[in-house]
Amino acid sequence: MKAIVVMFDSLNRHMLPSYGCDWTHAPNFARLAERTATFDRSYVCSMPCMPARRDWHTARPNFLHRSWGPLEPFDDSVPEMLKASGVHTHLSTDHYHYFEEGGTNYHTRYQTYEFFRGQEGDPWIGQVAPPNMDDVYVKHRSSAWARQDWVNRQHMRHEYQQSQSRTFAAGLDYIRRNAEADQWCLQIETFDPHEPFFSNRQYKDHYADHYAQWRASGGPRWDWPPYAPVDEPPEYVEHMRFEYASLMAMCDAKLGSVLDVMDELALWDDTMLIVWTDHGFMLGEHDCWAKCWMPFYEEVAHTPFFVWDPRSKQAGVRREALVQPSIDVGPTLLDYFGVERTADMTGQALGGAVADDSAVRDAAIFGLHGGHVNVTDGKHVYMRGPAEASNGPLYNYTLMPTHMRHTFAPDELRGKTELVEGFGFTKGCATMRIDSSNRMPGGEDVRMRMPTLLFDVEDDPQEVKPLDDAAVERRMVEHLVREMRAVDAPAEQFVRLGIDG
Repeated sequence: MKAIVVMFDSLNRHMLPSYGCDWTHAPNFARLAERTATFDRSYVCSMPCMPARRDWHTARPNFLHRSWGPLEPFDDSVPEMLKASGVHTHLSTDHYHYFEEGGTNYHTRYQTYEFFRGQEGDPWIGQVAPPNMDDVYVKHRSSAWARQDWVNRQHMRHEYQQSQSRTFAAGLDYIRRNAEADQWCLQIETFDPHEPFFSNRQYKDHYADHYAQWRASGGPRWDWPPYAPVDEPPEYVEHMRFEYASLMAMCDAKLGSVLDVMDELALWDDTMLIVWTDHGFMLGEHDCWAKCWMPFYEEVAHTPFFVWDPRSKQAGVRREALVQPSIDVGPTLLDYFGVERTADMTGQALGGAVADDSAVRDAAIFGLHGGHVNVTDGKHVYMRGPAEASNGPLYNYTLMPTHMRHTFAPDELRGKTELVEGFGFTKGCATMRIDSSNRMPGGEDVRMRMPTLLFDVEDDPQEVKPLDDAAVERRMVEHLVREMRAVDAPAEQFVRLGIDG
């Protein structure tokens, strides 16, 4: 038995033809839907990048207990469990967050791994002289991160040099080298189509009319939206969507190469294929760019998800089961390879959902540490905001006090840290409890930024008409409380949300 997991970052469901988009160039995603079960109710869990990957390793939500960070000493790891059971696990990736302090120990859980550099200002190419950024959109000229990105791009002018291309090429090499072997699991993971939306002319040529008009109008080089409200004119928003679509066309081509090799080597008979993403991305919807700072609207939270299971051989079918890939992919792989999941895992194996659309869960929680705690039943989405302007009480529970790119600073730890009894999933370990209120914006009533909201996403998929329905809200709060208890949420999270007791 074999498995291939293809993971994209920031892949937008609403931009794919298999989910109703009629203007983007993505024939291989359409082809994928013809060969797999396509899930229509797939949602994120912990956000954003590394929290989602901790979910995937541990098969349980982590956003209620801590922010971005490494795997904890008490965490289970699906790739490590597969490796221990005799399944060769391999990671081919250009996701550079694995190699920062906040992702320091994920890749080491695989038996082998490869890493290709250059994404999003990765501190890769050392160059003192600044790159030419005269025609770059002015908002990014002063950014050190953007400066490094433009330095890196000078070394990736050709498609074969780019990190996504190298990631997929290495993955294909692994498949070809091991096609006759058994008991392996390959994860091909690309940072794309995460911003910046850097792509070559051949992919932009799918939208040649737009780019001709953009150049003729004197439009700047701009493919990296800020994490902020939209204050650009409509033509800039349109341009950014084409930049995203061009990079997605590259992702589509690389996906096609995986489908091609599965056809060529007749792997469909004995190889599971899973294609998923950690979250979507806002491209001007709700007048928002990016993610994390705004409510997790459907464009971010409602994700594409595709599974081919050679046991049931269901192809070209749609599935309505409510799933969360970041916690369900792990148990699905464990079940497929005959490895028992641990008692701490709350995600579910999806073999039944693929085979006959068996129900998986009644409700799903998702969110960001210190942000909304959201819950959906597939029809309604409820976004519960903090009860107090302080957004407290709020703590990080960790034995690995590390942010994205650096350990916690002394002033975050000094006088704000205590050792406390752990949770049901910490395997008898105590944890540090670190007051996280200092991570919240000062002088701001966060209730204005994170209002409690309720939407009917079947009738209002763009979430432009918030509901005021006490009965529905009461039912969604019941879902929320039940799901929070199921993952042993810290008691103060209920207080923070104003639902204590």
